[in-house]
Amino acid sequence: MRLDIYGQMKPAGARSWLNRRTMPLAASCPFSPDAEDEDALAGRHFPEACGRDPLIGRYEAAYVGHAEEGEFRGEGSSGGLVTWVAAELLRRGLIDGIAHVAPSSTDGDGGPLFAYTISRSVEALRQGAKSRYYPVELSGVLRTIRSVPGRYAVIGIPCFIKAVRLATAQDPVLAERIAFTLGLFCGHMKSARMAESFAWQMGTAMEDVAALDYRVKSPDRPANWYRAQVMLNDGTTREKDWWHMVDGDWGAGFFQNHACNFCDDVVGETADISFGDAWVEPYSSDGRGTNVVIVRSRELHGIVGDGVAAGRIALEPVDAGFVAATQAAGFRHRREGLAFRLTWWRAGLTPRKRVQASADGISARRRMTYRMRYGIARWSHRVFLVARLLRWRRFYLMWATAALSTYHGLAYSRGPVGRLVERLGLAGAEDGH
Repeated sequence: MRLDIYGQMKPAGARSWLNRRTMPLAASCPFSPDAEDEDALAGRHFPEACGRDPLIGRYEAAYVGHAEEGEFRGEGSSGGLVTWVAAELLRRGLIDGIAHVAPSSTDGDGGPLFAYTISRSVEALRQGAKSRYYPVELSGVLRTIRSVPGRYAVIGIPCFIKAVRLATAQDPVLAERIAFTLGLFCGHMKSARMAESFAWQMGTAMEDVAALDYRVKSPDRPANWYRAQVMLNDGTTREKDWWHMVDGDWGAGFFQNHACNFCDDVVGETADISFGDAWVEPYSSDGRGTNVVIVRSRELHGIVGDGVAAGRIALEPVDAGFVAATQAAGFRHRREGLAFRLTWWRAGLTPRKRVQASADGISARRRMTYRMRYGIARWSHRVFLVARLLRWRRFYLMWATAALSTYHGLAYSRGPVGRLVERLGLAGAEDGH
């Protein structure tokens, strides 16, 4: 896997290999129509799960809360529970290493800012805390797991965990050695160019960036007020709120990977345990960060219960509806939006999804929103590439500003522009939010 000209991970190889269909790959790619879907995988791994929900899948229990112990909460982007659970697996000797994404040592060489690594101590694991909205790939750590005996856990977004499940079904060595999977709720994958764009908007070039923190944390600010920080090679730092970036509106789709248009798993339905941000009040206003957690493995449910009983983590039980509400926008885009997007593809290779192609009941305004997101995602890669080649940052920044303004004005405005859209008959009777 290599970063392409758009800063996205793509397979690299001889044309004869790229054009040749192989069943092992067809059965292990999470977007392949020949691969098992999330329902089938979850049914095989969690056959006795006591709960089932059409949005969050099979589960033993769901919670909202945070880590109380040590600095886990302060060091994480949210409530610190991802790192706490991973550290607890290491402490108990249930695993020998954990595969997770951590900062890379760039040294101004233009290499990737983040990559998968395997940590074998709690201290090393904590160095990789926090969310990374950056393209990565698993092949290196899977080769290590195959070659170095032991028990491992893997942390990843839904498609990565699904890929691990599909790989273990074909590879008995991986099946034996990967003991736990920890999933992360996901909106979509960004390209490496979003990091570069953020650097541009903070007045620096990517080659001068030594490190990037996508979500600088402050207890005095609501958790959903994202603030990015770059550390430069000279040791200085620069910060800027996402909402002051021309492409900082996550839902608009800037730099989204095209494959994400075909994803219907928001919460990592095939993982033993999954974590997300509690994007509902009062939790979204708590700058310390709060997790929502879905537990599917009974063994991990026991570990989580022990942590609560000892006061090391603070959790309150919630139902599936609460979890879905915390990710309402993601589910709307991945279910209703996916159903609409699937009507655009009539032939060729289309992933086999659990959502059926349909535009029924979708208002004109919502259809406009989905089309505009698709267009912004598609063209942001291309416009940014032109700006890079021309060394003309302002070209991209002007385009992104106009695109975002149009998106907000036509798709969401409740002011004069929105009323004009409705008068023109472009919006249906539904609310559209």
